[in-house]
Amino acid sequence: MDIHPPEPVLAALERLWAGGHAAYVVGGSLRDVLVGREPADWDLATDARPDRVLELFPGSVYENRFGTVSARLDREFLEITTFRSDHDYADFRRPDRVEFGDTIEVDLARRDFTVNALAWGSAGGGDPPVANRGAPRLVDPHDGIGDLERRLLRAVGDPRLRFEEDALRMVRAVRLATTLDFDIEAGTLAAIEAQSSLVAHLSAERVAAEVEKLLAAGRPSVGLRLMAATGILAVISPELAAQRGLPQNKIPGDDLWDHTVRTVDAVSPEHPVVRLAALLHDIGKPATMANGHFLGHDAVGAELAVAFMERLRLPKAVIERVGHLVRNHMFSYEPSWGDPGVRRFIQRVGRDALAQLFELREADNEGSGLARTAHDLDELRERVAAQLAARVVLERRDLVIDGSDLIAELGLTEGPALGRILDALLHHALTDPTINERATLLLLAQASLTEDR
Repeated sequence: MDIHPPEPVLAALERLWAGGHAAYVVGGSLRDVLVGREPADWDLATDARPDRVLELFPGSVYENRFGTVSARLDREFLEITTFRSDHDYADFRRPDRVEFGDTIEVDLARRDFTVNALAWGSAGGGDPPVANRGAPRLVDPHDGIGDLERRLLRAVGDPRLRFEEDALRMVRAVRLATTLDFDIEAGTLAAIEAQSSLVAHLSAERVAAEVEKLLAAGRPSVGLRLMAATGILAVISPELAAQRGLPQNKIPGDDLWDHTVRTVDAVSPEHPVVRLAALLHDIGKPATMANGHFLGHDAVGAELAVAFMERLRLPKAVIERVGHLVRNHMFSYEPSWGDPGVRRFIQRVGRDALAQLFELREADNEGSGLARTAHDLDELRERVAAQLAARVVLERRDLVIDGSDLIAELGLTEGPALGRILDALLHHALTDPTINERATLLLLAQASLTEDR
């Protein structure tokens, strides 16, 4: 089995070996190599204690109690962790006590899943690796290779204990099964179902990171369905979980949750904001259902979506954009619209959000069993493009005058009245772009001011 870590990783291993220490590549990086994926990073484990790692790698940093050193090697930094066993998890996330160990087998026993409980390296010292890189061996005490071949995600040891130690492992199991296209072993899956309530103990940031990685998968629906089936979804978002079983007259046999996950899959993984909006676009439907209809679910859904994202402490810009997309995803278009109607649509949505809103609607159509461009979407897109190309007035900033002009010319002061007049001018210009010249706008502003008085 050929394993070829990059040069900086080999150099770090050889420095540890030459120093008389065992050192191994471990965890997800090794798993990714074995399934033919490019590792995002490489983690090393060693019997060297943190102070010894700091000695071997000058300029390194050690700022935790878990034995993990950010080791400096020329211009590279690698995480090197001392072999350890973990004890007592009061917060269901981090061990209260760690005990450093001397063998790689002890270290691998604390890992989450068998496919991550693999190591490649050597006991070091005078061993051949210093002179011969072919000498390192693969260490697999929990049949991780067998589970890789079976495409199976299985907990190391007793899954209930593994998840009591760290509840995030349950969310990670769902995400890894999705991104690796693995099944979750029956006992491991049963333990997740039995202990999903422990997810409530996790920090918002940890949950958010796993949700974001899940949404970046090729088919997020796999993981989203697993989250729902195991009870994790009900802990993270009761509002989304309430979609299960709710009738949806779109694809025969589908409920609202089926529609949601189909919609998520229909968005490109290159567009994470739109995928998040797709996940949340109908979050308001359970709360607004009456007589088979969901009146106002877009507005209610925007509020619920914002609350969900705030709970996960997502960036403000993401929250604002996704909330905006959810609020506007039910837009309707009629070919009978005149150009002013198209301009008002652009003004309401905003130039920057148009492409994302169109993709969300396309995905919503596909998730409903329709053509992506149903509801004359292509025609609207073409008309929007024509208006944008014509450089017509669409926003306040497109007017040839601004608030400072009104203050200087009409003696206005800062305040609500100034904003109302600018909005009135924008309304006029959306209807008739030819009025967007200084003298005409000032006359209209003067008339509006007279009406206010």
